[in-house]
Amino acid sequence: MVGGGGGGLLENANPLIYERSGERPVTAGEEDEQVPDSIDAREIFDLIRSINDPEHPLTLEELNVVEQVRVQMDVHITPGTHASEHAVNKQLADKERVAAALENTHLLEVVNQCLSARS
Repeated sequence: MVGGGGGGLLENANPLIYERSGERPVTAGEEDEQVPDSIDAREIFDLIRSINDPEHPLTLEELNVVEQVRVQMDVHITPGTHASEHAVNKQLADKERVAAALENTHLLEVVNQCLSARS
């Protein structure tokens, strides 16, 4: 383990890096603001694929944390990918805990850093 940017220790200092999938072409119908456009799995994937991991200068897609084939509307940890999988899933399912966590200014700062674009 090595020190991470957040002051903690990295559990995986040398992760496997996966190739990013291609960008989805945007259709004329999707660009037309007058036409209702339902949200599909690919659109969700496009929104979360570039979220940065707080411990690595890599995106969730590059770390293979998110895959389009696994995108559903419920948020949960993919089985076998996290040591505290059950506890994290329980927290993600509890809307009050999520709201309370986002009141923590340090945690909110980490979340915002993960969502900001890499330089």
